[in-house]
Amino acid sequence: MKVLDKTISQLTIPTPFAVGDTHVYLLKGETLSLVDAGVKTKEAWDALKMQLKELGYAPGDIEQIILTHHHPDHIGLIEQFPRAENIVAHKNVNPWLTRDEAFFSYYEEFFKDFFNKCGVPSKYSAVLNKLRAPLNYAGQGQVTKVIDEGDILPGHEDWQVIETKGHAQSHLSFFRDSDGAFIGGDHLLHHITPNPLLEPPQQVTQDRPRPMLQYRTNLNKCLSLGIKTVFPGHGDVFSDIDALLPVQMEKQEKRANNVYKLLVEKTQTPFELCKQIFPKQYEKQLDLTISETIGQLDYLEDQGVVGKMLKDGVYYYYAE
Repeated sequence: MKVLDKTISQLTIPTPFAVGDTHVYLLKGETLSLVDAGVKTKEAWDALKMQLKELGYAPGDIEQIILTHHHPDHIGLIEQFPRAENIVAHKNVNPWLTRDEAFFSYYEEFFKDFFNKCGVPSKYSAVLNKLRAPLNYAGQGQVTKVIDEGDILPGHEDWQVIETKGHAQSHLSFFRDSDGAFIGGDHLLHHITPNPLLEPPQQVTQDRPRPMLQYRTNLNKCLSLGIKTVFPGHGDVFSDIDALLPVQMEKQEKRANNVYKLLVEKTQTPFELCKQIFPKQYEKQLDLTISETIGQLDYLEDQGVVGKMLKDGVYYYYAE
């Protein structure tokens, strides 16, 4: 636990995931709010209660939950705060909290179809049966106050809402102009580059999101805000974003260039590329590695250096 200033404290919560510990933030203002809510395990709950106690609070003192995005390591304990009348988040968080069956059926069908179009062999289809597994670590509830770009954070009028889609289609961050403080969720991390994750469009009639392009756009947006200090969802607090973010974007461009070189050699499916880019990881983490591969392809396509064609229901990418 760290008291960062007179209105914000960082509480560190264990997770069972490879990313390691996650941070939640106690935010004081007109309302006592918790930004994000860890993961749904006994260890996480015990750690959160202990750190609240060190700050002189109990779970019953929390009046509002604010969520940066819908991933389970950020929404797990939302049910544990009896006085929290509001859950404040982007509208795209809600289906994950309500466990909307129609949404999850649509979600699974989207990935089944998309994996087929990526050329993923049927023997790997078991990964599609695990799409709901993270819900075991997620809390249930309902978004009661929807916020988005440009809004003021309820109960905290000095914090502005910044849309930061890319890592998730529900991702928001919060910026305090008076001192350049930025609660970044998983959008800005110092030690790792967030994976822009594939998600289906919110409506069947819409094109799928291009999360890598969103992520880069929102990194540039962050560079223009005047951020001085980042309070992240994982890892250390940091303040060197003007130097860090261009380096992170350059690393992504180099990864994309490696994909381009593979396409110069021959036309390939996303799955064929994925196997070459992630030879040790793709079988165990196919959903994550396909997301990363498609992200680089979206970037290259946006740059006008690769194209794609649909043949027998499968996308083939080629260098222009």
